Amino acid sequence: MDLWGALRRRILPSKAPLLNIAADVGDGPVIIFLHGIASSAATFAHVIPQLSDNYRCISFDLLGFGDSPSPSDSNFTIEDHVDSIRATVHSLKLDAPFILVGHSLGSLLAARYAAAHPSKVSRLVLVSPPIYVPPRQIGDPLVRARVGAYLRAYEFLRTNKEFTMATVDTLRRLFQLEDILDVSEHNWRAFVLSLQNCIETQTTVSDIAAVRVPIDVVYGSLDQFIAPGTMRIIEQMRHVTMHRVEANDHLVRRRLAKRLVSVIDADHQNAESRE
Repeated sequence: MDLWGALRRRILPSKAPLLNIAADVGDGPVIIFLHGIASSAATFAHVIPQLSDNYRCISFDLLGFGDSPSPSDSNFTIEDHVDSIRATVHSLKLDAPFILVGHSLGSLLAARYAAAHPSKVSRLVLVSPPIYVPPRQIGDPLVRARVGAYLRAYEFLRTNKEFTMATVDTLRRLFQLEDILDVSEHNWRAFVLSLQNCIETQTTVSDIAAVRVPIDVVYGSLDQFIAPGTMRIIEQMRHVTMHRVEANDHLVRRRLAKRLVSVIDADHQNAESRE
């Protein structure tokens, strides 16, 4: 991590662009939702309506995606993304720490934000986190090979634009993912650089280790982007609780959404049971 850059961002006024607030509904303790790469706040369409009676639910479009700005000078590093998240959170003038929920790329950004700004976050919920460590650091040859295959696949996607766009378009039509999956000319640069600089190159394991609040990890048993070996690293951390959802893939489908809601709402449900 660039320590001087982190210090500079804390001291100097932020020039990071504000993100589009796609939804701000409900009243109560605040939950902020961060979607994944090549997606939008529609990721949480099955989640927010189940929580907005008891919480204020706020979802952002990430930098370069949805209706958020896509600066031509941004390299879409994790620092660029988190700076914009920080600036947008600051603009909301929240009175108390909030629950931070991230899906896929959003979970990696959420972990970095929570590690860098511990006073802002009361709980961290990571959904379908694509956590990888460099293959050279992995002892198990099977896990090392699998992680290496993921990284080669990501490199292929970002270096073969026509193939990637055509594949995404087919998946959108076949599985009715029009509002959830989006790779287009509009966000291609953000997609490629975020993939390269935030997912392929990441420090998420150390970010999670640095977080000071409880962390829940919710993921599907059929998730195509999760490497079991790296999940075993984080599940051994004392402040991390794992929630495996059977027969669910990487997306926040209804089955995973139901579990996610129960995880987020656990404190409220416990309070009601004590009354």
